[in-house]
Amino acid sequence: MTTLNHSTRTVIALVQNRAGVLSRICGLFRRQGFNIASLTVGKSELDGLSRMTFVVEGQEEVVRLVAAKLDRLIEVVEVQDVTDQDHVYREMVLVKIGASKDKRGEVLQLTNLFSVKTVDVGSNQITIETTGDTKEIDSLLEILKPYGILEVIRTGRVAILKSENQKEK
Repeated sequence: MTTLNHSTRTVIALVQNRAGVLSRICGLFRRQGFNIASLTVGKSELDGLSRMTFVVEGQEEVVRLVAAKLDRLIEVVEVQDVTDQDHVYREMVLVKIGASKDKRGEVLQLTNLFSVKTVDVGSNQITIETTGDTKEIDSLLEILKPYGILEVIRTGRVAILKSENQKEK
């Protein structure tokens, strides 16, 4: 009996910054039956090009095939599946917490453990931001639950290969 090797893969694509490119790429993943767990897109260091980071869930071999198909799209300059390579990734989160004046100090002490920045303070709410890996952000949210999370805005993953000199350590 064959077991399917399902995994989460991180794929980075350098693409032309044109209307419709995102739709074509997402359509390719959709047609293959993949769930895109997260997707981030932003301008790159190269004029006219954007960098996309996908976190895709599916059978490992098929994810690799889809990444290869992506590379053949006209608007795609380069594709890398960095999952098995030495890379760094981060996510960003904004969290609005119910925090009356008497609980505010307690909430701020807890958030200091996570290198959190306070970005807005209201009479009964605090909004904080931080970056980290998925586990760090999940841990922060778990700690804040008892205080009353009012809203969470979370980005997808952005990833980059580690520098060559870091790999040699």
